[in-house]
Amino acid sequence: MRVARDGRSIETRKGDITQQDVDAVVNAANGQLGPGGGVAGAIHRAAGPELWDACKPLGGCGVGEAKVTDGFALPARWIVHTVGPVYGRDEPSAELLAASYRNSLAAADGLGARSIAFPALSTGAFGYPMEEAAEVALRELLEGLPVCSSLSEVRMVLFSDADVAVHDPVLRRLADAAGWE
Repeated sequence: MRVARDGRSIETRKGDITQQDVDAVVNAANGQLGPGGGVAGAIHRAAGPELWDACKPLGGCGVGEAKVTDGFALPARWIVHTVGPVYGRDEPSAELLAASYRNSLAAADGLGARSIAFPALSTGAFGYPMEEAAEVALRELLEGLPVCSSLSEVRMVLFSDADVAVHDPVLRRLADAAGWE
């Protein structure tokens, strides 16, 4: 599903975040910014070993923060690393998850990126329920994208058809309420 307003768009799609032809991809990182499982493992494998070398001097990343590296072997020029909250442990979870999206948008926008792809942050090993996470994520993206200076395209790249089926009605409802087409 795709919604648009004032020359900007937000889209949900099933796909592989490591294969997105965008300026920046968001890594659902761990606090050390290291290789791991899930999205972080896939991004590190696809980008190549130079990514871990570039992450080491960054000193890790706090929950809700965002840090940037080159994209190395990815199609994307940059990787925005953010650490989402562990559901039930990092509180307030919704505010911290919103901060991960907001700070990732700001980091990419500050680089001059025009397009960015997000995974469903915190919904894998960090245990955030998909529907609650979709609500927080899409609200933050619908509010945050219009104030960006360079970003005009946001993609939520989701792992499964079931994940898309959760996100699409939330995007439609929130977009309609906010005046997006």
